[in-house]
Amino acid sequence: MYCELRAMDIPQEKRISGLYVIIDPDACAGRPAVDVARAALEGGARMVQWRDKRRDKGDQLVDARAITELCRERGALFIVNDHADLALAARADGVHLGQHDLPIEVVRPIVGDAAVIGVSTNNAAEARDAEARGASYVAVGSIFPTSTKETTRPASTERLREVKSAVAVPVVAIGGINATNIAEVVAAGADAAAVISAVCGAADPRAAAAELAAAF
Repeated sequence: MYCELRAMDIPQEKRISGLYVIIDPDACAGRPAVDVARAALEGGARMVQWRDKRRDKGDQLVDARAITELCRERGALFIVNDHADLALAARADGVHLGQHDLPIEVVRPIVGDAAVIGVSTNNAAEARDAEARGASYVAVGSIFPTSTKETTRPASTERLREVKSAVAVPVVAIGGINATNIAEVVAAGADAAAVISAVCGAADPRAAAAELAAAF
């Protein structure tokens, strides 16, 4: 059963916190994505998301399963971006959905009741809707300007505060977060901060992750 594959017997809402590193192979500066994920976990990442927008899912599976095992060893959550079927095949802890992905009520029966489902949002109304539909956490962004995703909508730390006040589920800040501004999102109430280039593109991903994780 899917629920038997969870990394640790700890309520998921207690584990959606701290540094959340999104591993995108195209952002890893030519290094193996699994190696970057390992370094991020060694540096203190508590959540890892797999995000590969380029390769077919079958070609991603070996990497995704390898990162699942790394997360199991560290007691971290492993989330797959967009694809519930890949999340199941990789034995991940859950899936992250965008506003235009399959809705939660369709994905939940696929991944099971124990799975983590995160949802990208931009404001309190979207966050409340995601929570009502059964989201395990909501991501809010883009808090700062970012080049990682071209279609992102701007938000702010004030928007982050509004969302935090509007929902009871954990809130993840995302978008342009790095060592110079992560303290701002923590101060605004973020339970976790999601980063891509700040770790994947760093000369030393482990050290970069450790610096960011220290903010929590």
